[in-house]
Amino acid sequence: MIGKKMARSLLILLTFALILSSFSMGVFANGSKGNLDITPLETAELFGEHDLKSSDLTTVIVELKAASIVEAKNKGQKQSKANLKKEREQVIGALKGSAAKVKREYDHVFSGFAVELPANQIPQLLSTPGVKAVYPNVTYTVDAFDPQEIDAEAFSPAMMDSAPFIGSDLAWDAGFTGKGVTVAIIDTGVDYTHPDLVHAFGDYKGWDFVDNDNDPQEGPGQYHGTHVAGTVAANGGIKGVAPEANLLAYRVLGPNGGTTADVVAGIELAVQDGADIMNLSLGNTLNNPDWATSIALDWAMAEGVVAVTSNGNSGPNNWTVGSPGTSRDAISVGATQLPYNVFTSIISTTEGLDYPSAKVMGFPNEEELLALNDGEYEFVYVGLGAVADFEGKDLTGKIALISRGEFAFVDKATNAKNAGAVGAIIYNNVAGEHADVPGMAVPTIKTTLADGQKLLAELEAGNNTVSFNIEFDKAVGETMAGFSSRGPVTHTWMIKPDVSAPGVNIVSTFPGETYAALQGTSMSAPHVAGAAALILHANPSWGPDEVKAALMNTAEDMIDPATGKVYAHNSQGAGSIRVLDAINATTLVVPGSYSFGKFVKVDDVQVEKQSFTIKNLSNERKRYSFKVEFAGNPKGIKVMTSNSLNVPANKTQQVNFNVQVDTSKLEPGYYEATIKVSDGSTTIDVPSILFVGEPDYPRVTGAFMGKEADGSYYVGSYLPGGAEVIEYDIYVLGPGNTIGGFVDTIGSFENVPSPIHEFSWDGTVQNGINLPNGDWVLGVYVEKAGVTEYKAYLVTKN
Repeated sequence: MIGKKMARSLLILLTFALILSSFSMGVFANGSKGNLDITPLETAELFGEHDLKSSDLTTVIVELKAASIVEAKNKGQKQSKANLKKEREQVIGALKGSAAKVKREYDHVFSGFAVELPANQIPQLLSTPGVKAVYPNVTYTVDAFDPQEIDAEAFSPAMMDSAPFIGSDLAWDAGFTGKGVTVAIIDTGVDYTHPDLVHAFGDYKGWDFVDNDNDPQEGPGQYHGTHVAGTVAANGGIKGVAPEANLLAYRVLGPNGGTTADVVAGIELAVQDGADIMNLSLGNTLNNPDWATSIALDWAMAEGVVAVTSNGNSGPNNWTVGSPGTSRDAISVGATQLPYNVFTSIISTTEGLDYPSAKVMGFPNEEELLALNDGEYEFVYVGLGAVADFEGKDLTGKIALISRGEFAFVDKATNAKNAGAVGAIIYNNVAGEHADVPGMAVPTIKTTLADGQKLLAELEAGNNTVSFNIEFDKAVGETMAGFSSRGPVTHTWMIKPDVSAPGVNIVSTFPGETYAALQGTSMSAPHVAGAAALILHANPSWGPDEVKAALMNTAEDMIDPATGKVYAHNSQGAGSIRVLDAINATTLVVPGSYSFGKFVKVDDVQVEKQSFTIKNLSNERKRYSFKVEFAGNPKGIKVMTSNSLNVPANKTQQVNFNVQVDTSKLEPGYYEATIKVSDGSTTIDVPSILFVGEPDYPRVTGAFMGKEADGSYYVGSYLPGGAEVIEYDIYVLGPGNTIGGFVDTIGSFENVPSPIHEFSWDGTVQNGINLPNGDWVLGVYVEKAGVTEYKAYLVTKN
């Protein structure tokens, strides 16, 4: 076995990660002697792995059997806060005399509490009457990166071009601005004093779960929540997607991230505070839908609150979506890059003199930019381009030569236009290149300081004319961002993301009355939250399912420039959102995407029943036809349903169909389909997938090692689907970060559940030798459902 693994390891691309974790687990077995009567004890379900022998403190989330207020309401049951308090106290009371300390209590969208206790008391908790499940208190971080603060000089309102791109301005023109709709920002807090955000906050601003007070102001050194809030509802220097929406802020992430306990508390309070929509631009890397956060989001949706969450930034491979983007009901959002045209630019004065740094900086429209190619222009130096700098100078039909400095580029261009100029050249006042600024008042070319000095020298020499050669280079359409996480979700096999929205170089509000550009699915989610606010303003009777379906049913497919084909469903979801189309939808297909699941019978026919609903929102009867198209038209898959269905005006009907898969005619793998629903004039595409055989999700997605207080070590891995066999090997770290010689197998286990496995290691290897401190390679071998996988990670023993 060891020899095979060493040979196999030579073919492995070594992936390095040092992942710290607060989870631990123990492996224990029950045995018996003689003929004893044994009665199995009823225990709650335990998620994650925990060292059940350790006395170290750990925090877990306890779910009670008693339904939450919202769950009971949706099931037609009676429930009250007083009864839930009693249920919690009974369970908590069973832990009296221990070191257990309750951290949070929940009753609205999640029934239970967060508790800190010694890990070896978890078994007692599992066997306590009234406990349904115990979840780990995982860490959440923001799904954003690469913040670039924009100084006042470079700022232009036109930088916020992503809101108009998804059709927000068209919705505004139609009278829908998000007025009267409340959006909860569950994040790092919000700088509610920012001039662009003041209008959106009332006296009650939300809650800070990090500092436990009623001031959810963005934490010191943090900026994420303010940026997210601006994308939703800024109304000042820039306009967010829903500029007249109301905002509430819930600070659940501190400088080092946050935990399940606080995220669930934020969701619960947002629902109780009357939010119509909530945005969670946060996540972790665990691809699993069964977590306390997902449960809370699903019941929030059931209560009528539209929950929007980022899909994660671990793309572009499949299976990289993380919680809470894995939620069954919440709207998960992927990130796109906006389309753009690329132009080249050459400026010429005296023959033989060139300006290699010349680039297009910004322009009001492409027609005015390309018009600069028509002829030769006189150019005039106007210093910094202030209003006073133009006094006494004739700029009519000419080009303004301007120096960077003192105030915003956009104001310099505006002053040039007001003086009659048809264009501008702005040169840098320091070495290097300065920023592009979309939406300048006149077509503007930028150059370096060196090329600007050449132009000044030309004027001094009496050469005061300039010509341009500006050419279209290429068009790049809206594309999926490479970092955007992809689905599907393990266990449910659902398509994620649900939809996509702009998430690259998004300009929004920044603490301290400034602006910044950020990237990430964190930036995409608030576009959808803002879009949901516009939809609810236009259709106040709609619930979360209608909002979600409208966004998905009207989304536009995007083309992958690398292949020339439409992106896979697990990359783009239903596509890129278009707000006005969603507002005006006359038919809704719910749900907006479908997973037919797994077909695992070997060389046999398997049939699964499925259904969806059609909502005819129009005032006339409609006849709908259905067609299911599988990519590549594979033999062995057959979908049986009625050819058409009549749905009366303003009515909803269910469509039933059977999916038959003959696995003897199909290779194992992933099959993608589109359900086309047509009313004769409009066709709605519903993304669908199915799997033949066990899906190809990664068997292991990460590993970790850390030192306990008692000197032992916790070692473990992340297993989305669990493992039938898992082994941990130590290797020497070879030259150039390669796998060196085999040392020992330090752990071997069978039938390990998902999604986290961990065990305690005493730090010794063969013959009880203590492994020296330093860098080593940890190899993880996994077998699951006939698939084996071996990955290696750099770890440090100290």
